[in-house]
Amino acid sequence: MRKFNVIVNGEAFEVEIEEVGGSAPAAPIKEPVSADTKPTPQPAAPPAPKSEAKPAVSKPVASGAANEVTSPLPGTVLSINCNEGQTVNAGDVVMILEAMKMENEIVAPQAGKITAIYVKKGDNVQAGDLLFALG
Repeated sequence: MRKFNVIVNGEAFEVEIEEVGGSAPAAPIKEPVSADTKPTPQPAAPPAPKSEAKPAVSKPVASGAANEVTSPLPGTVLSINCNEGQTVNAGDVVMILEAMKMENEIVAPQAGKITAIYVKKGDNVQAGDLLFALG
C-alpha cells in the first residue's frame, strides 16, 4: 500500500493505493504537498492585438456567368431545401452540408431563381464542386 495526499476543490485527502503488479516507478516519488500550499498567481499576458476575425468556413462562391454556387468545403449533402425553378432571396438556405459532424448552411448569395441543382441528398462533395445555379 502507498499513501498519497490529494487536494480536490481545496480540500485535502489522504488516500491509500494498493499496487497490483508492475515495476518500480520510472521517476522518483516527490514529497506530498501540504493542503496549505496555494499556487502563486502569475500576471496575465498582455492582450493580443485585435485583428478582424475571419469565419472558420468560407461562404459559397458564385462562379461563372450563370451564378453557379460551389461548395466552400468537403462534406456530405444533408438536405436540399429548394427545388429547381423556385425563387429564392439572398441569404435563403438552399442546402445543408455536413462536414466533420457540423451542419453548414449553404445560402443563396443573391436573389434569383434556382435554375439547376447539381447534387442530391447523400452526395459527397469536395471544396469547389458545383452545388446549384441561380438565374
